[in-house]
Amino acid sequence: MTEFVDVVIVGAGISGISAAWHLQDRCPNKSYVILERRDDLGGTWDLFKYPGIRSDSDMFTLGFRFKPWKSATAIADGASIKAYIAEAAEENGIDRHIRYGTTVTAADWSDAENRWTLTFERDGQESQIHAGFVFACSGYYNYDEGYLPKFEGYDDFAGTLVHPQHWPEDLDYADKKIVIIGSGATAVTLVPALANSGAGHVTMLQRSPSFIGSLPAVDPVAQRSIKYLPPKLAHFVNRWKAITFSTAQYQLSRRFPDFMRKTLLTMAQRYLPEGYDVHKHFNPSYNPWDERLCLAPNGDLFKTIRRGKADVVTDTIERFTETGIQLSSGQELPADIIITATGLNMRLFGGATVTRNGEPVDIAERMTYKAMMLSDIPNMAFTIGYTNASWTLKADLVSEYVCRLLNYMDEHGYDTVEPKHPGPEVEVLPFTDFSPGYFQRALDQLPKSGSSGPWKAKQNYFFDIRAIRRGRVDDDALHFTKHRAVQAISS
Repeated sequence: MTEFVDVVIVGAGISGISAAWHLQDRCPNKSYVILERRDDLGGTWDLFKYPGIRSDSDMFTLGFRFKPWKSATAIADGASIKAYIAEAAEENGIDRHIRYGTTVTAADWSDAENRWTLTFERDGQESQIHAGFVFACSGYYNYDEGYLPKFEGYDDFAGTLVHPQHWPEDLDYADKKIVIIGSGATAVTLVPALANSGAGHVTMLQRSPSFIGSLPAVDPVAQRSIKYLPPKLAHFVNRWKAITFSTAQYQLSRRFPDFMRKTLLTMAQRYLPEGYDVHKHFNPSYNPWDERLCLAPNGDLFKTIRRGKADVVTDTIERFTETGIQLSSGQELPADIIITATGLNMRLFGGATVTRNGEPVDIAERMTYKAMMLSDIPNMAFTIGYTNASWTLKADLVSEYVCRLLNYMDEHGYDTVEPKHPGPEVEVLPFTDFSPGYFQRALDQLPKSGSSGPWKAKQNYFFDIRAIRRGRVDDDALHFTKHRAVQAISS
């Protein structure tokens, strides 16, 4: 017989571990498993291996609400983050529920059987598992391939080509000339990491600049609170200080973009060489937080440029050559290694096919309820973190809500919950107004948000505390049914 569990969690990254902890804590009678396609937990923090990989959110909010981050280091390296996630799983017994090497390929909801059937592949074999509820915690990255634009002459380059998503562990970059294409968080991380660990010279080649802010890698407030306060109180202080700061700077950026632009440019200029053209290389055409703000802990990128170990070139690529990159301006950048930090591809639900009664579900036609459930799809929730704050802040809230929802259903004898499409009275909007390329390239694949009510996606933690943590579960937008009770009466 096919195995049945109350909840299947797909993904063992930050979202999946959060989901499991909350289920154990708030729904202790629910059985669950975590299906993870990789051979280890950590998700993003297990996938990316490039030098210098680090968080672009402070660890007091990227860390779980239920597990204090005990270090004053606010911007942590990838290995430390993965170790923190593993520790959270092990000390709570969550690791015993994870099934590694398990790729979910399909999920079908049956109205007749009132349950999900998930098809997965493991060790070359296809199997199935039934579930009463599916919690998709697989993020939105395509783990198989990153985004690579079509570059003229790409195959002509005689050196080494690397995409950060598939970093070769044996890459020798000592004394090599390196060109990094891109200006996002990955490029901003790689430049100082490579330049300060043996590379000959590193050039960051960008088509257009990104906003880059500088924060202390070690938080001075956290240093004092950890030293002088009890651990739980220190965790509370550090977390809420970080939440308040990140929210305030985001709101300031949106309301007074010119002021924030000037602040960021002034901050960069303090670290850069005298006379450096900061407006050409670090002054984007968009406003702060139209795209995610990159972080340079302790101004490491700017300091590396000042020491002459790296530079930034703002230009477009005409073609790759045998020895480097020919730019539209006529300049040629010589390179031994070219790193294409050109972005990500998005893929929801790990690429699994979603069906209802065997009929395909077009995710792009669905609307998102509180940015965590889909209209007309029963007993399923998903986690997608904030674009303007820590992913984990939203993950923990969604996990809390799912537990509240499951407990409410048990208390009232309901078997299914399904957000119902609001109809024409709510205007259909794109999933997000976030403008980075990886979102814009995938808009036609993403579900929609709405113009009002629980269908309107808010990138605001304080709003979501009220709407998700404290809002009513018996929302008019949700349709609850007592399937088994009806079956018993009819039989």
